[in-house]
Amino acid sequence: MKKLILGLALFGAIATTATLKAQDKASTKLGWKLGAQSYTFNRFTLTEALKKLDSCGLSYVECYPGQTIGGDIEGKMNINMDEATQQKVLALLKSHKIQLVAFGVVSAKDEAEWEQTFKFAKAMGIGIITAEPRKQHLDAVSALCDKYQIKLAIHDHPKPSQYWHPDTVLAAIKGRSPLMGACADVGHWVRSGLDPVECVQKLKGHIHSLHFKDLNEKAPKAHDVVWGTGVSNLKGVMQELKKQGFKGVFSAEYEYHWENSVPEVKESVANWRKMVKEL
Repeated sequence: MKKLILGLALFGAIATTATLKAQDKASTKLGWKLGAQSYTFNRFTLTEALKKLDSCGLSYVECYPGQTIGGDIEGKMNINMDEATQQKVLALLKSHKIQLVAFGVVSAKDEAEWEQTFKFAKAMGIGIITAEPRKQHLDAVSALCDKYQIKLAIHDHPKPSQYWHPDTVLAAIKGRSPLMGACADVGHWVRSGLDPVECVQKLKGHIHSLHFKDLNEKAPKAHDVVWGTGVSNLKGVMQELKKQGFKGVFSAEYEYHWENSVPEVKESVANWRKMVKEL
């Protein structure tokens, strides 16, 4: 009987692994990467957050400025981190087999701070800076994108934020570096009363990354729910992204049940992989 139970457990583990591999194959074919914004775990250190990403089966992270690093590494994640600390953080990420793909949301106070932001991103191997730049800095940011060959993804905080509507993002990037585009925060669009599928359609060809969210209602004070169970029409968003040939990063940014969001993030990850497989 004991052998039978062990055998069934082993079979279940193999079946689960095979299913995950099939789902990962489906997302790889589309050029999609699923990770998390470390802000999801902002009640914890980065060291603790990476362990939580591990437990959710995620291999990509977007870090946010100001998170305490933790472990045996002093300091916080910020653009002025010295080289020794940078190397320690990169070693920490490597130990978890997690790739740092983006950093934000940032809004530098002047052009010198923007330059430092890009230098930091280059040193850390970050491909996308998620930001909400001031209008007077857009030309400087455009030049820095070209200089460092790093993408800048303009993020949409909810209305009345400067970039709450896709039209303002399109206006900001018009005539500037092709490396400037959008970070599509699906949940914030819903909070602003917008249809996320229509927003994705408007930004066709300009979306660099996503902050993925599903909400319980279409309202400014709506909260996150497990993906696929809310009102954000995530499947419709994913269908449109596939139609556009989008290739890039989906970052889970789960801003609810802060102290214990891992079970809901895990379920969201499973639902995302299921939806990807069905596309």
